[in-house]
Amino acid sequence: MSIVCDLERRRHDTTPEYVNIAPLRRVGDAVNEVRDRHDQRISFYRHVPEILHRLKEAGVVIAACSRTSAPSLARRALNLLLVPPPAGHKGEAPTPAVQFFDQMEIYPGSKIKHFQELHKKTGLPYTEMLFFDDEHRNKEVESLGVTFCLVPSGVDDRAFERGLAEWRKRHPVEVAEDASGGEERSG
Repeated sequence: MSIVCDLERRRHDTTPEYVNIAPLRRVGDAVNEVRDRHDQRISFYRHVPEILHRLKEAGVVIAACSRTSAPSLARRALNLLLVPPPAGHKGEAPTPAVQFFDQMEIYPGSKIKHFQELHKKTGLPYTEMLFFDDEHRNKEVESLGVTFCLVPSGVDDRAFERGLAEWRKRHPVEVAEDASGGEERSG
């Protein structure tokens, strides 16, 4: 299975994405926070760091598919953002966010193109992909077989579990095989 996320440039104001915000910088060892040229904070949503740790621990392929006119800036943000250690591991060092992503399709264009490239590079079937995005228009990826989860307010634990539940509902055979170690088939 692959979990795919759009990279929303989560700023804490209402400035549109296309405004020039470079350079980006991390202030000291700040965790889950990067600042832009206007000193506006850019970060993951609160639950995302723990979700990233859970996915990585489970061996899930994590990908970023983002339609942006500033791909180098998005990649820079992922290199600068530090993800705090998982709960219960307070003594460990934070991890650069970029290290959580197995694949990144970050460039202008259709999400269909992003997913076609992701499929080509990973060999994963589209039906094994679950995509979280805040733009309804990107539901178009379902035409490929991808499960789409609309998250208008971003990803939190509830939205993440809702997306997983939808994927499981659409793929009962894969879920049964997972639960039984591949020996049982259902539905």
